[in-house]
Amino acid sequence: MSSTTKTNTRVKTTIQNVAELAGVSKMTVSRVLNNDDKVSDKTRAKVQKAASQLNYRPNISARRLASSKSYFIGLLYEPPCEKGYVSQFMLSGLKSCRKRGYHLVVDECDGTQGEKLKITRDLVEETKVDGLILLPPLCNNIEILNELKSLNVPYIRVSPDIELDLSPFVCMDDYQAAYEMTNLLIARGHRAIGFIIGPPEVGASRLRYQGFLDAMRSKKLPVPPEYIEQGMFSYKSGLTAAKLLLDRANKPSAIFASNDDMAAAVISVANSLGLNVPTDLSVVGYDDTPLATTIWPHITTVQQPIAAMAETSISLLTSGQVNKLEQASLSELRHVLDFEIKERDSVEVN
Repeated sequence: MSSTTKTNTRVKTTIQNVAELAGVSKMTVSRVLNNDDKVSDKTRAKVQKAASQLNYRPNISARRLASSKSYFIGLLYEPPCEKGYVSQFMLSGLKSCRKRGYHLVVDECDGTQGEKLKITRDLVEETKVDGLILLPPLCNNIEILNELKSLNVPYIRVSPDIELDLSPFVCMDDYQAAYEMTNLLIARGHRAIGFIIGPPEVGASRLRYQGFLDAMRSKKLPVPPEYIEQGMFSYKSGLTAAKLLLDRANKPSAIFASNDDMAAAVISVANSLGLNVPTDLSVVGYDDTPLATTIWPHITTVQQPIAAMAETSISLLTSGQVNKLEQASLSELRHVLDFEIKERDSVEVN
């Protein structure tokens, strides 16, 4: 008795299949995939919907041969850029690139200034990226920016705080978010509020600290030096800062940590000292990384639009807008995105 083995072969979706489902030509599909601005929004939406339904993935190799593009977008970061932030940005960037037919290439840019320049050059020369995204604090490294200019590589800076006229960027209002978070604690009855600052080389750290200070001063509340501690956006640095703050004779009734990792560390130290959060101590963080809702109590925090910043950055680079930069249009390529304060279980009325 013979048996017949059937082999399931997976038929790859082609650009022709997408065109037929969308009711357009192959040329129109190609234009949409290449972010051609000559395609109407209605047609673009039809093609994107068809591609999604068919799970169409463009052939990157064929596209490279047919154009001067590499279809690679680079993402560079350097410590002390927090790991949760980098992970969220990277995952959102991967999705955004994938739906546009691009690949995201991620590298850590650490070491001496010379080593950072070499890492940047190597990434550009080895992958021929069509554009680069620079996370903080690398986004403020003027030598890196000059190097990219000399290499003629388009780039987007994420949350820079110097030389804002130099290039396109995406950010959120760190100052205002910290100001509003501090006001939330004040509205809940807190007057003695401690603050853990982020790394001094990161522009967002300074903006968040200034927002906190100005909110306190606007209500004429004191900010004793012993209520301020330096952190480095890491859980370990948060532990050290929290131990110092909670070892005071007059402990703060609330602590505002500049990111969620440090806020989680504050909660850990409080628990080890027998302090209940939020009954004995309110704690707030910043970023709304997954950690904020992984630990208990869930952390009240500023939800930074990380996914939207990744999406906007990649959209700007893949659409070719950055390649056609003129000073007159630079203002259109500066995107300040909205934030949201997520109230959870780590804050109680004092």
